[in-house]
Amino acid sequence: MRSDSGLGAERGAGPRAGLSPGETAALLLDKIHEGNVYARARKRRFGRSAAAVKVTALVLSAASTVVLGLQNLNAWTGLALACVALVTLLAAVEPFFNWRSRSVLMEEAQYRFRRLADDLEYLMASTPTDELTFDQLAEVFTRYQTVWDDLSRTWLQHRREATRTGGA
Repeated sequence: MRSDSGLGAERGAGPRAGLSPGETAALLLDKIHEGNVYARARKRRFGRSAAAVKVTALVLSAASTVVLGLQNLNAWTGLALACVALVTLLAAVEPFFNWRSRSVLMEEAQYRFRRLADDLEYLMASTPTDELTFDQLAEVFTRYQTVWDDLSRTWLQHRREATRTGGA
């Protein structure tokens, strides 16, 4: 899911070594913010996709109902039947992509990243720089990794369920 190789890795460069606890905290905070940006972007995309499918299905369903009421016109009846077929197709597409669940999953990840950033910012603000320790940061980094692990595990679980039910 992530495009980087973890804490301390810059794009195109190896891990940075020998950072002070304050520099490490700032780096970790940047990584948390990147995770939040990732989750926010995916949440928006999945939410828009889910809404578009639902609205399209609703419009086509309503149009087909209205058109079927105009039974005198063969062209309209054909259009209505096409709309019904498209509604059926859209009803099958949404579970395949599972945009709504993926949007909710990203919303949860976004919340967890924001909470983690708040906790780290508070730790940095309330602890003098020379008293900030790697042990304190290791706990935050472990929580950061847990967010990614949970997100990846849940994502794979959704994909496996979709495969079992014929959605993928």
